[in-house]
Amino acid sequence: MGLLHHNGAELTPHAEDAEIIVINTCSFIDSAKQESVNTILEMVQHKQQNGGKAKRVIVAGCLVERYRDEIQKNIPEVDAVVGTGELEAILDAAGLTPTGHAKTDSPFNILPQSLAARASSAVAKHSNPATDTGAPRPAVADVGSRPEGDHREQQGRFSRAAWDGATAALPDYLYSDDTPRILSTPRASAYIKIAEGCDHPCTFCIIPQLRGKFRSRRMSSIVAEAENLIAQGVREITLIGQDTTCYGEDLGLTDGLAQLLDALAVLPGLRWLRFLYTYPNKVTTRLLETMAKHSTIAKYLDVPLQHASAPVLKRMKRGGSAEIFLKLIEKARRIVPGIVIRTSFIVGFPGETEADYKELEAFITAAKIDWLGVFTYSDEEGAAAFTLDDALKVPNRTIQSRRRKLMKLQQKISTKSKRAWVGREIDLLVEGESEETELLWEGRTPLHAPEIDGKVLINDFGPHDTLVPGTFYRAEITESHDYDVVARILE
Repeated sequence: MGLLHHNGAELTPHAEDAEIIVINTCSFIDSAKQESVNTILEMVQHKQQNGGKAKRVIVAGCLVERYRDEIQKNIPEVDAVVGTGELEAILDAAGLTPTGHAKTDSPFNILPQSLAARASSAVAKHSNPATDTGAPRPAVADVGSRPEGDHREQQGRFSRAAWDGATAALPDYLYSDDTPRILSTPRASAYIKIAEGCDHPCTFCIIPQLRGKFRSRRMSSIVAEAENLIAQGVREITLIGQDTTCYGEDLGLTDGLAQLLDALAVLPGLRWLRFLYTYPNKVTTRLLETMAKHSTIAKYLDVPLQHASAPVLKRMKRGGSAEIFLKLIEKARRIVPGIVIRTSFIVGFPGETEADYKELEAFITAAKIDWLGVFTYSDEEGAAAFTLDDALKVPNRTIQSRRRKLMKLQQKISTKSKRAWVGREIDLLVEGESEETELLWEGRTPLHAPEIDGKVLINDFGPHDTLVPGTFYRAEITESHDYDVVARILE
């Protein structure tokens, strides 16, 4: 979006008004692939319809890495495809010539929320390219690699030989603070990607083949981007990557994520800092101590555990066990008082027995995790688990039943946990009217990551006639529900 806007395109939230339509796709699991294909088919209709303005339809992202040739063969209305490592090719695909940054002191623009409504497709129409000057530096990784990644590459972890149409070269794109960017999140919040790619051998996952080897951004570039965002009014920054806890290892850093947090947490104007997608055996004592040390760092740990049964985790090539994970959670709660923990599990992985499932149930009961998601196993061609003996594959009916039972168990745990929130005074970032009713507003605490956790519903504005979205208020929790809580504004 940033490259298009800064090189002569005007963004529009309405596909029917666009001359260029770009669909950013996912290829992680079957449901995501189907959603991506459905969106492509919906968007090409704007090109086919009489009187439609669409001149070009471009498909970008992970689906391209997996099905590059098939997309254009089966959907000939698609004019170009752009893979995960080819972001700068979007200009050629759109028929635009590089004209550089817009005239601004910062490479970042705030996209009004009304323009972010169509999150599954970015739409653009030509504007006057003569208004933009300068040119961004190419955003290509200039870093080394992790020994673990080199070893996995030799083992064939990143091989895409069986994927028809996939390019032989792995993606190596890595954006920098000079890369043009459009902020499509609410004005007070932003994500920063600190690394790209993944070296882990997880047998259920094809992300390494889609995204390439792990590569970290330079710390100075991340800090510069954060400073630019804060200057634009951002007060909450969430750090992301396929694995944030490996950050800096390819740069020769030890505890690189902790070092990065130290550098970011003290930036003037920043209120909340959080990081997502940590790997269990990479959550170090120093990382936890860094979280505890800075008031700006949310006491929030997102650590996808995937399972609790050692045999299942071994087949997943994840490692660990219920006992190891319980010790990690105890350690996190001891070093970081008040920390909340989010995790996710996969049920129905090939070979998962009833005993394995019961062990997972027992672990969830013992761990009392604050935020929990359960995914059903998706058998993905290209993942190592896809080739496991069909006799090991768990029937879909059993998988769905296990997921329902786990979510019902977690609902009871969450209901009890949220009850303990009543009476607390908390800092609250107000987001706006509730989607459910205009009688309520919504907000988040530092213990709620954007988009994925429960909500704070506001039914009492306290001394205010109205509230300002993107503003922080002091509030008191007055009611609790299964996953959400209700609050009144104090000041």
